[in-house]
Amino acid sequence: MNQTRAGLGYGFSAYLLWGAFPFYFGLIAMVNPLEVVPWRVGATLVFCAILATVTRRWRSIARILRTPRLLGWFALSALLLYANWQIFVIGVMSGHVIETSLGYFINPLFTILIGVAVRGEKLSRMQWIAVAIATVGVVIAAIAYGSFPWIALGLAVSFGLYGAVHKHAGEAVDGLTGLTVETLTTAPIAAVQILWVASTAGLAAYSYGTGVLVLVLFSGVMTGIPLILFGEAARRLPLSYLGFLQFLTPILGFLYGYFVMHEVVSAGRWIGFIAVWIALVILITDMVIQLRRSPGAQLNTGPIPLD
Repeated sequence: MNQTRAGLGYGFSAYLLWGAFPFYFGLIAMVNPLEVVPWRVGATLVFCAILATVTRRWRSIARILRTPRLLGWFALSALLLYANWQIFVIGVMSGHVIETSLGYFINPLFTILIGVAVRGEKLSRMQWIAVAIATVGVVIAAIAYGSFPWIALGLAVSFGLYGAVHKHAGEAVDGLTGLTVETLTTAPIAAVQILWVASTAGLAAYSYGTGVLVLVLFSGVMTGIPLILFGEAARRLPLSYLGFLQFLTPILGFLYGYFVMHEVVSAGRWIGFIAVWIALVILITDMVIQLRRSPGAQLNTGPIPLD
């Protein structure tokens, strides 16, 4: 039970921080999004390296790097995470914040589907009702969007698969160790991308003043902290619970897009979003009831092989 409560705390904190990302990356919207992500990867790697040195995690990191099968899973999760970062930054910095929030509303449904279909996790009756309501809401919001939501679906699929793969690979690995391995894996991709941007469009992060450059580099810390928290949550919670918690992030993204960026929301999209919010209330209520009914119970979060 303590593991469950800790997992919920880690997950809640991670998704709240992720919910602030649209505002953060909106501050550096003048920088090429294809340049921002490589800087973000490099800064995250430096941040993780410092923490890994202070907490003496390098032996655990080396063990993963010497284990081909485990390294393969982490490499796959790293590629999915990199794709998610790039899609998200493009969406926010091109003025499609509400579409990114739609993607993260769809993402929990995708995560829950993976948890049920692949890992054999069970949902209660209230949870199934909530999933059904949320699914209807997402479909209505997508139809009302007016065009095929590539950004939304890209975010949903990439992060949904990332959560499943990371959970499978990292249930016995702490969040910092897992993130360090993932950023090490994608560092070569980031290096190639930054060189390509430099040779074609030129690097511009430093040309908008010290403040913007600091924000670009500090994105590594902003990235690392919630991912470490997510890694700790993924070790302790079923994918279905992670899916429920994920609704926190798009709610904050939606509020930012609507009230700060003043993006237009049609009546159909309002109906869809409200349906998803109702589902979230049901899911949270059900989790609280389960925790109170079984104060001594421990959720079964053991790994189920994917291969």
